[in-house]
Amino acid sequence: MASRDLPRSLDDALFGWARKIPGEVSFRHAEEKDENSEVRKVQAKNLWPAFISGAGLFSDGYVNNSISTVTACLSMIYGKKYKESLAISNISAIAFAGTVIGQLTFGYISDHVARKGGMMIANVLLILFTILCAVATWGKTPNGLFTAITVFRFFLGIAIGAEYPTSSVIASEFANQLPPGYRNRYFCWFTHFAIDAGFVVSSFVPLVLLWIFSKKHLNVIWRLTLALGAFPPLALFFMRRKMKNSDAFEKLHMKSVKKFPLWLVVKFYWFRLTVVSLIWFVYDIPVYSFGLYSSFILSEILPGNNTYKAWGWNVVFNLFYLPGSFLGGYATDYLGPRLTLFIGLTLQGIIGIGMTAGYSHLKNHIASFVVVYGIFITLGEFGAGNNVGLLAAKTSATPIRGQYYGIAAAIGKLGAFVGTYIFPIIIRKNGGYSSDKGIKTAFYVASALCFFSAFLALFFCPSIGQDSIEKEDIAFVEYLQANGYDISQMGNNGEPEVVHDYESNTSEEKVGDDKVNTKRI
Repeated sequence: MASRDLPRSLDDALFGWARKIPGEVSFRHAEEKDENSEVRKVQAKNLWPAFISGAGLFSDGYVNNSISTVTACLSMIYGKKYKESLAISNISAIAFAGTVIGQLTFGYISDHVARKGGMMIANVLLILFTILCAVATWGKTPNGLFTAITVFRFFLGIAIGAEYPTSSVIASEFANQLPPGYRNRYFCWFTHFAIDAGFVVSSFVPLVLLWIFSKKHLNVIWRLTLALGAFPPLALFFMRRKMKNSDAFEKLHMKSVKKFPLWLVVKFYWFRLTVVSLIWFVYDIPVYSFGLYSSFILSEILPGNNTYKAWGWNVVFNLFYLPGSFLGGYATDYLGPRLTLFIGLTLQGIIGIGMTAGYSHLKNHIASFVVVYGIFITLGEFGAGNNVGLLAAKTSATPIRGQYYGIAAAIGKLGAFVGTYIFPIIIRKNGGYSSDKGIKTAFYVASALCFFSAFLALFFCPSIGQDSIEKEDIAFVEYLQANGYDISQMGNNGEPEVVHDYESNTSEEKVGDDKVNTKRI
């Protein structure tokens, strides 16, 4: 099957990645001027819609990470009963299934039913099932409690998954209304940085509650930790009510088309969706092993069973995520998502190999280990953490962005799920958790996967500039026209305006080599 993204020659395959760089790298902000020739700057009124749509992912990060507090508390309260519970042993698989269902289902809803409506439904589900998890009970036995938590965690997974193809997609479209030179950073900050902030807060809240209630009231601590997670999405619900859909979606949506051009969409997007999804999948596989070092550090720093210090160090480990995501936002505007992703993954792989090679030495110098581990985590957020979602949002056209993003995110989640099964096997077959060889082998594999993802990003990712969303919309509409599809069915106005807008804005400009060939594929 042909594709516009496949290399056209050996020269293109070997050196095409380098020819894309001039169109991606920019160290000066482009100045957009309005009709009155005034430079358009970043204004709060333009940021607000992108913020309140993407901010829902803070709640996702908070609630998702809070489950670790729940499991820690229940393990201390119920001991052997908790560890031997069949429901709890399957909770990760059940939560995974819920998240994937949410990503795929709401990706479709976002495109074919309602962009904003899908986000509002996801918002309500997140509030509802966060509260239900917090008050979970089923009869008067521990097993009844474990079953209730597992059931509600499945539906909470759906709510968490639903936010990705709704909130992230809407945030990308509103961020695209900002001046060039600022779009990528605000998308990263309002989406992935928000998730990381949720991680940090969700690790700090239970520590504060532990200080207040002490270990004698762990039941109160885990329930309150979860319950507090319902307040941010509750506030967002009222903020989002007055939101409107983006201009691009209003012009180009395909909610009312008589026949959706599925085969044309597949032919146009199959290759780049495969690449983006594969990068997300491969990157998420070693997530499990990344946590191995934090467990080791805690066990070395904290001999015995000091819950206060363990939870305090957990806050420190989560703080490592923030600088990488924040600084990576700037890098995506200056270097472009593709190069930032490549640089971040490559450096992370190098640090990972160095840290693993020096494992025997570093484990006896905990302070040095913490610093190196922090750099490793920071680079992960700088590169792949920020940019896999940005790639999914900006390499597709507006009418199919929700489904495209949902599929890529679901495949990425599958990678994380696969990693939770693969890495324990790798460790066991190489000496076990107590041996240096077992831990080192797992992390060598994880670092190799970083390099493989970097290779995919550099050689196969499409070029992404500040105006990629506009160009992609134009290319998609022109492609549909060239293949005989009736585009008058699209949007609210009877005929898409995007091609006409583009032609009027570029009538005095020379069309470059980057114009997409829209002949029949």
